[in-house]
Amino acid sequence: MHNILAGSYREQRIVLNTLGFLSNRLQISLVCFGVNEAREAINGDVQLARRFEQFTLSRWAANEQFENLVASILRNTPLEKPSVLTAKSLRRMLQITEGITSNIFHMINNLAIDAIKSGGERITDEAVENWAPEFNSEAAFA
Repeated sequence: MHNILAGSYREQRIVLNTLGFLSNRLQISLVCFGVNEAREAINGDVQLARRFEQFTLSRWAANEQFENLVASILRNTPLEKPSVLTAKSLRRMLQITEGITSNIFHMINNLAIDAIKSGGERITDEAVENWAPEFNSEAAFA
């Protein structure tokens, strides 16, 4: 949804009206994702705001769900060797990404690319420790 913010006010209205039309015409539920500013754009249309229940995604914490998320992503990376990270590396990953989902995926994706380029074909604790972020944490929200 935050991509509509790049458009003019008129273009934003067209997109928001289209969402309302699709919801009415097709009688379907819509699920939209975006940053806080996108929420404000939807709230600017009273009728549309009533159609959406808004949720804020929490940041990941050092717990079993975070470990399961990382393990699942690692299992699905195109690496020839399995990547098994220590609790210390997981804490470091959480620290670097600030628990923001998109940052976690970005980090693991870049670590996997580095692993392929280096020929190691797996993500190591050392790679996590030495990784420098390239994302802008202010662009994401909690």
